[in-house]
Amino acid sequence: MKNLLIIGAGQYGMVAKEIAESMKCFEKIDFVDDVYPSAVGKICDINKLIHEYDSAVVAIGNTELRLNLIKGLCEIGYEVPTLIHEKAYVSPSAKIGIGCFIEPMVVVHTAVSVETGCILSAGVILNHNSVVHEGCHINCGSVVKARAEIKAGTQTGYNEVCDTEKVEHMKQHEKLPVAV
Repeated sequence: MKNLLIIGAGQYGMVAKEIAESMKCFEKIDFVDDVYPSAVGKICDINKLIHEYDSAVVAIGNTELRLNLIKGLCEIGYEVPTLIHEKAYVSPSAKIGIGCFIEPMVVVHTAVSVETGCILSAGVILNHNSVVHEGCHINCGSVVKARAEIKAGTQTGYNEVCDTEKVEHMKQHEKLPVAV
């Protein structure tokens, strides 16, 4: 069993914890947070905690900060898993990047690609052959149409239908590793 460290104990942190618990693969799950009183440390302590926690995820809404922290966790040597709720469906042909959160009732169809650090909220549907670039937050009930490409850092509204209006090529910066 692995030990998971969640960076951020706010609303995203609580969601991440519940998803991680549903996966039943972590022996211990704790938070680091600069203000949460029950955290095992502050964000600046992540270097010191690598010997106690082999895995870490970033549960912070700010996209740029989330992606920078994911990159830092990789450099330190943490495994950065993707958290997939037991009640989500992810096609075997989908490719999901590291550090993503996939909430309950999400459907990720055939040949979908979701890059690093994305949050797929409850009830999202990513139709076949769509691409969600890094750092996106696809909000509750939203649908990404088949073959749509969602630009990096996009945050959708609730129940939004995403098609060519959200299409834009990814910003040109260093891409992080993709888990299979």
